[in-house]
Amino acid sequence: MKRTLLASAAAQVVALAAAPGDASAGAGADGKKAAHKRQQAAARIRREAAEAHLRLPLVAHPDNDDEERYPTRIGNFSKGLPHNDLGEVEPAAYDALLRATASGLPQAFEAIPLGAPVGEGRKLVNPQAGLAFDLEGADAQALFIRPAPALHSAEAAGEMVEDYWGALARDIAFSDYAANPLIRVATADLSRLADFRGPKVRGRVTSGTLFRGVHAGCLNGPYLSQFLWLTAPFGAGYVESRMRTTAPGVNFLTRYEDWLASQRGYKPRESAAYDPRRRYIRNGRDLGEWVHIDVLYQAYFQALLVLLVGPSADPTTNGMGAPLNPGNPYLQSQNQEGFGTFGGPHIASLLAEVSSRALKAVWFQKWFVHRRLRPEAYAGRVHHQLSGHAEYPLDWPSLAHSPALAAVKELNGSWLLPMAFPEGSPLHPAYGAGHATVAGACVTILKAWFDENFVIPNPVQATPDGRALVPYSGAPLTLGGELNKLANNVAIGRNLAGVHWRSDATESLKLGEAVAISILRDQRATYNEGFNGFTFTRFDGTRVTI
Repeated sequence: MKRTLLASAAAQVVALAAAPGDASAGAGADGKKAAHKRQQAAARIRREAAEAHLRLPLVAHPDNDDEERYPTRIGNFSKGLPHNDLGEVEPAAYDALLRATASGLPQAFEAIPLGAPVGEGRKLVNPQAGLAFDLEGADAQALFIRPAPALHSAEAAGEMVEDYWGALARDIAFSDYAANPLIRVATADLSRLADFRGPKVRGRVTSGTLFRGVHAGCLNGPYLSQFLWLTAPFGAGYVESRMRTTAPGVNFLTRYEDWLASQRGYKPRESAAYDPRRRYIRNGRDLGEWVHIDVLYQAYFQALLVLLVGPSADPTTNGMGAPLNPGNPYLQSQNQEGFGTFGGPHIASLLAEVSSRALKAVWFQKWFVHRRLRPEAYAGRVHHQLSGHAEYPLDWPSLAHSPALAAVKELNGSWLLPMAFPEGSPLHPAYGAGHATVAGACVTILKAWFDENFVIPNPVQATPDGRALVPYSGAPLTLGGELNKLANNVAIGRNLAGVHWRSDATESLKLGEAVAISILRDQRATYNEGFNGFTFTRFDGTRVTI
């Protein structure tokens, strides 16, 4: 049936092209011959791209076995479904979710029961996106990320300890980390963990590595990428980076009744309070709020605007005018410049294009492979174990000896993870992370378009109160490093809000990179220009030419 429909659609296009009044119809035999040749070439390019993907080996998608290991599903995502008083999912409801993901039938997804009555609760977020196809780039189900850390693992426990510290440090300015006593305790605690995979210096977590990414450039200079602070020229206007942020000291889901209602999918009973003054991002709370309501490719589009527009005497419209990637064919042209290909409109639209495809790829991993629980649910397991209400197979040597748990209990009266958002986490599984996958895809596109070795001119950093930007005078910052940092800021900013894990960020960045590379490869065959490919650095430090 699908082939018939596609053939019918193609026939309609051909008929319209030959309709009376069409330019090609009146061009004579030579014109029709040229049009036919073009039509055949277009079909060949699409067919060869599809066949190239078809020749690739099939990809296996192993999970961490938590779903099989624990019949009660305590290691898997179930937020929004019916739960018992311990916050454990009702088995029949989870079975309905499994039936839907196994069959792929739209009516099976409609049959998944929710924990809150219609109108009082939130809905599951778009599981069927993981079943969508695309006409360009790798299929959403043809890309791989490693299994998520298992519930009982030391890696998962280390990520949970990091998230507790992220919540406790939410109101400390990044620029104050080196002198803050809580940060010293946090870095010592994370350094002792058996399997903590954040960046370290000589085997130790430091104030300069805390909550940072593991990729080149992430440890250089201020915590935040320049592209989250700089004003972005936007046509005749500009986008200032001061933001509306939430009030300090206010966290959510620390009362058990609120946490349980959230697991059942009820809408939040509280709302966020906002700072009356707009500020530049200066701490984890600001960054968490930025990634709470951003448009998914917003950070990279704003970075593009800064990179494309040249320096100006007017500081409100000042850009960098960064050099293009040496592989751009128009760098060698004497009388042409890029526009619809290899120019501003091309890359601007490509950022949105890769974002859409990245979401489909990661939604497949979320709903159809891993179904990893969110940190707030894991913290519920911690709370019940320490309260004596239940026992769970967690890595207790890593958890029980962490001063972060004692500090959270003293502040809030529970061991629940203090959440930055009133609703807590979204109603889709943790692994992989949508923000991180889009970040990986978009940053890869920016690396392909611009020269990674370009040194950022006149770098800045926010004051501890976020009211101003001041010059940064440390070691030079490169474009490649700041793009890596930007991707990690967005990905880890979700962790600082309490809704994601470190591995969600690091693995999903690589997934997004793979999405972008597959699209760049498919597009290469479509250009008329003499093009030898873009060369850039992947997240793992290797160089690739596409």
